[in-house]
Amino acid sequence: MNQYQQKVKIMSNKFEQYKGLMKRVADVHHTIALLHWDQETIMPSKGAAFRAQQIGTLAGISHEMFVDEKLGGLLNELNNDSSLNEREAKNIQETLKDYEKKKKYPTEFVEKLSVTVAESTHVWEKAREADDFSMFELHLQKVIELKRQECDILGYEEHPYNAMLDNFEPGAKVADLDVLFTDVRKQLVDFVKKIGQKAQVEDSFLKKHYDHQKQWDFGIDLLKQMHYDFDAGLQELSAHPFTTNFNPCDVRVTTRINENDFTSMTWSCIHEGGHALYEQGLSTDDYGLPTGDAISLGVHESQSRLWENHVGRGYGYWVANYPHLQGLFDENLSNVSLDEFYKAINLVKPSLIRVEADELTYHSHILIRYEIEKALMAGDVEVKDLPEYWNSKYKEYLDVDVPSNKEGVLQDIHWSSGLIGYFPTYSIGSFYSAQYFAKAKEEIPDLTSQIESGELKPLLDWLRDKIHQHGRMYSAEELCVKVTGEKLNFQHFMDYAEKKYSEIYDLKMEEAL
Repeated sequence: MNQYQQKVKIMSNKFEQYKGLMKRVADVHHTIALLHWDQETIMPSKGAAFRAQQIGTLAGISHEMFVDEKLGGLLNELNNDSSLNEREAKNIQETLKDYEKKKKYPTEFVEKLSVTVAESTHVWEKAREADDFSMFELHLQKVIELKRQECDILGYEEHPYNAMLDNFEPGAKVADLDVLFTDVRKQLVDFVKKIGQKAQVEDSFLKKHYDHQKQWDFGIDLLKQMHYDFDAGLQELSAHPFTTNFNPCDVRVTTRINENDFTSMTWSCIHEGGHALYEQGLSTDDYGLPTGDAISLGVHESQSRLWENHVGRGYGYWVANYPHLQGLFDENLSNVSLDEFYKAINLVKPSLIRVEADELTYHSHILIRYEIEKALMAGDVEVKDLPEYWNSKYKEYLDVDVPSNKEGVLQDIHWSSGLIGYFPTYSIGSFYSAQYFAKAKEEIPDLTSQIESGELKPLLDWLRDKIHQHGRMYSAEELCVKVTGEKLNFQHFMDYAEKKYSEIYDLKMEEAL
């Protein structure tokens, strides 16, 4: 064995050592995720205080494991190793970037933040149920103060909110998002106003009584049709639908059911199913490594929004599924045609609740949260003023009056969980999804007929090949260029929206433009 071969063997052993350390960190991290899952689904209410303590302890352990100097030294050594292949080198580069970022956090801060958000989430649930913001105000204030501290810990240029955005959409900046949301205001909001001038579609039959168990069973059927692997996942109920993963072989979703609103469960299932398919499509061999992890929350949301809107709210999807739905709820739907149903599930109308909003006005909900989060991080608005500030934004952008905090500032779990900077990824993901789906239709010529026959595997295979398998091998922007040939382009979403909704609302194209 010559000197070069010896060096390659030594470095190969070091890379395996690195993989072993990363798997141990991932084990602790996903144990924390399991505790969160249990907390949001079946944990008894009296367990909240101890659960917060347990999560805080494990978060501290996970942090200390990851920022250990032994790992740092190994990463720096491997980062200078020219014998690594492209995927191995990318893992080292991304992990070193994460290491240097996490190294900025004191362990005490990590533990304190973890305990605070665990306690805050539990209180939020009670405050939301009681429609009482005062119950939650002090806890949210603690979270916001810690997130402002986190901005200072991480450092930022131009705006403190940039530090928060980078946690979910690496590289995203306020300056860029301001431009994107300006397009939303100028193009999308104006288009919605034109729709508002047309006769509204009828959707009252969606608000009749829909049996809880029948809805649940139908949701399971939809997830199975999407090829969500129930041998590698399960579904439960929660106050706020979400997806969590512990590895690609254990990816779980939740939904919620409103017996007087069929849409709540259905699109929660499809949306969370889209998230779960992404996680189930990641490499099991790369567990704990960046290439075994999702690229960004924007790309993650592109998967959920693609399935929810481009598939689940598409006409072809219900060609396949409406007869079954009619059979389950014949008392509500026997006299409702497929065309009437399709128009109803695509009704465009300003509303109060983000997760139940149509796919066009949805982005006004995100715009409101984006502006509020920017103001919170900059110190331009304080927690005590949030209900009034929230309500004024809803009047300004959606022209709706907010009757209660439960339907207003208390409706989302994100702030109680410390997820400041997450909301913009919903819009980013929606715009990515339009671009990805347009490319999928180009490359799968009979995709429309496949969806109409209920055959969704070819689309899933395309997404697995183009997006899921890569993990963090590419940045979100690089992946978009690789898949579609260009960077994120809002025009793809507008082209899709104008074509679809001009037909539904009988708009002439000159009216839509």
